[in-house]
Amino acid sequence: MFKNLMQFWKGKDFLQEVLEEFKAMLTESETMFNSVCKKLLQGEGEAKLEDNIYNLDKKINQQERDIRKRVVEHLIIQPSVDVPVSLLLMSVVKDAERLGDYCKNLLEVDTLLEKPIDQAKYAEFFSSLDKDVAELFKKTREAFIDSDEDKANDSWRSEREIVKYCDEILERLAKSNLSVNEAVCFTLIARYFKRISAHLTNIATSVIVPVSDLDYYDEKRKK
Repeated sequence: MFKNLMQFWKGKDFLQEVLEEFKAMLTESETMFNSVCKKLLQGEGEAKLEDNIYNLDKKINQQERDIRKRVVEHLIIQPSVDVPVSLLLMSVVKDAERLGDYCKNLLEVDTLLEKPIDQAKYAEFFSSLDKDVAELFKKTREAFIDSDEDKANDSWRSEREIVKYCDEILERLAKSNLSVNEAVCFTLIARYFKRISAHLTNIATSVIVPVSDLDYYDEKRKK
């Protein structure tokens, strides 16, 4: 359905403008994620990182409002036309906005740390999980913008692996001998990685499920 609708809208100014702005939201949230991880996990923050992250988050929030406004205005002008894809855009744009919030939450973890993260301890629990999440940003953007079902399914499989690993991390942390501060901060990182992955996959799988099944692709796959 999604591919057919996108083909129908191909070349329309409305769709092109919305997709460009949505693509920008995904790219900016990816930039936020990579910058925050570099500071949080490697201690290599750029100058005025906090200001830059909060400014990007505000920009993403404004882009969400702009896209929703465009969709509503489009439906007012053409009621009952393009409703399914309009509803889809209203849903995934919220997922994109949440990505910025969770990247901001990750930055806040850095302020909770009593000392910089021990990279050996981090690697023991997380391995290369931050890189896996970073790769999921790319897969999601390509799956949505290209309306590619194979890439969408690949994103879903990657997210399943990330979620499973995050759950295993939490079990190990609960039984670890880490300090309270380290255990709490590692728990928050695992939780935020998991939520970021979930929102990315909601966006990617929107190309292969009906509007009524958005956010419930896991349940659909289990049937």
